[in-house]
Amino acid sequence: MNTQEVLAVVAGEKITNADLDAFLQTVPKEQRLYASDPQFRGQYLEQLIAFRSFAKYGEDMKLDETEEFKKIMENMKREVLAQLAINTSLKDVTASNEEAVQYYEANKKRFEKGATVHAKHILVNEEKECQDIYNAIKNGDIAFEDAAKASSTCPSKAQGGDLGEFGKGQMVKEFEDAAFSAEIGVVVGPVKTQFGYHLIKVVDKHEAGAMPFDAVKGQIMNTLVQQKQNQVYTAKLNELKEKYVEK
Repeated sequence: MNTQEVLAVVAGEKITNADLDAFLQTVPKEQRLYASDPQFRGQYLEQLIAFRSFAKYGEDMKLDETEEFKKIMENMKREVLAQLAINTSLKDVTASNEEAVQYYEANKKRFEKGATVHAKHILVNEEKECQDIYNAIKNGDIAFEDAAKASSTCPSKAQGGDLGEFGKGQMVKEFEDAAFSAEIGVVVGPVKTQFGYHLIKVVDKHEAGAMPFDAVKGQIMNTLVQQKQNQVYTAKLNELKEKYVEK
């Protein structure tokens, strides 16, 4: 995309792709995913044209010479200066790997994860059908995943019945009890729940315990930096109050 391509001209001022991209940074974050969609960009280009047009209209009416405009601009100036000063005060705040390790060791309970299983299942309405599928799998007539794709009524059939990893309390009790007690790779069932009859195949299990440091390092670093920034901000604010606030 040519960022300097002229998309429109309003009162002699060009609007380029770069201008539109900058404008799109002001829209809600979830909408920015569509920033490359031509229709989406076209809609926001119209909005940008409207803003530029009204701004020019306000200029022609000399609204920029009014007291209201001057007060608004003065407040905006203060807000921008304050934010720039805060950013400058905090920009060098960092956390070290050693500090992250120390935090992890001192707060291991915060990073504990309950036991989980990774399982696949086949769901059907009738117990006899479930038993027949179980027998076919046990006899080697069909693979579990192929049976899931062919017979399961659960949307997970598209992934061969794969439900991914889940912990306790995420599935109905009958299913959970069977999954957590099953051996890895051994098909169990039929298991009756309110949804029907299941065959369950556990792919992997993880016991409860603290998550490894590498898995939570990023989270810890963010926490430490935020804590340090809060400390720096408070210290700087107290310093500035002493300097600028009249008592």
